[in-house]
Amino acid sequence: MANNAQNQYMPDFVSHPGETLLETLEAMGMTQVDLAERTGRPTKTINKIIHGKTAITPETALQLERVLGTPARFWINRERYYRESLARAQEREELQGQVDWLKNIPVKAMNNLGWISAFENKVDQLVEVIQYFGVSSPAQWESLWMGEDVSFRQSPSFESEPGAVSAWLRRGELVARDTDCRPYNETGFREALTVIRSLTTLPPQEFIPAMREICAEVGVVVALVPELPKTITSGATRWLSPDKALIQLSLRYKRDDQFWFTFFHEAGHILLHGKRDVFIEEEKVENGKEEEANQFSANFLIPAKEYAQFMPIGRHYSQEDVLDFASQIGIAPGIVVGRLQKDKKIRYSHLNGLKLPLSWENMGEISA
Repeated sequence: MANNAQNQYMPDFVSHPGETLLETLEAMGMTQVDLAERTGRPTKTINKIIHGKTAITPETALQLERVLGTPARFWINRERYYRESLARAQEREELQGQVDWLKNIPVKAMNNLGWISAFENKVDQLVEVIQYFGVSSPAQWESLWMGEDVSFRQSPSFESEPGAVSAWLRRGELVARDTDCRPYNETGFREALTVIRSLTTLPPQEFIPAMREICAEVGVVVALVPELPKTITSGATRWLSPDKALIQLSLRYKRDDQFWFTFFHEAGHILLHGKRDVFIEEEKVENGKEEEANQFSANFLIPAKEYAQFMPIGRHYSQEDVLDFASQIGIAPGIVVGRLQKDKKIRYSHLNGLKLPLSWENMGEISA
């Protein structure tokens, strides 16, 4: 979508088809009474059509075609366009009173990311935003995203910043909609995770397209979506249908160890938990299912048996120790550093040079 601000032209008034009919009659030297006699319609009905009080039906359009020689589709389309214009004018009048809702949505940030276009007219901007969300009005957005039974509401960040979080989640939906994906295959997904684990040693320009393709083959869409201001989401998992799961990731922590831990954490939710569950990953959110996903991710990346046998050669873990161990188990050394830091075996300031920095800039054209 274009990022530049623009004005969307929409005529304030569209004449009704009766005016065109009157002009046609005058050009042919025919009166309303003449037309009524030739079509078999009451003169009163013809007069109401001319004054826009009665619509031109397909039957009437065919009669006008026979009498006036103007194709029926012309009159049908003219009537349809007029009725559509009336509906649009009424809608815009109603939406004019709802433009303050835009204050709840990070419109500028979404425009900067190219998710929506910018409009100077507030009503045009409102229409653009509700189209982005795939709803007809702010009221429908409230019903879809803020209803009492909506799963997203269990997230603290969704409670505090629903506009921003819902916009981020919606972007994942749109990416998934445009992604070709085979039906979900649990066995295939488990096997795919083993292959994806071996990709952790590659640069993002290589591992992200590969992991996307591998996951899509087994029914899981991987969407990388930039974080919006005031959100604290590092990832999310949900089922878009019984045969299609979505893993949505941001680069909140901007390091490969956190990225890979979050990915396998989300994969754990898919394998361990129900298809009705929705998970939004945030700081300080702890519960049984989150802990299960944490354990799944930690043990899948670094198997418990190998990790228990990993001891420093000297008094402290050195860079050589980490590099050797990472090479032995076939993962990126930054993941090992992250695990050692979390388990307080090394300080958080130690060995960070082995972590791969991630940014949208060095990922090229792979973000959503």
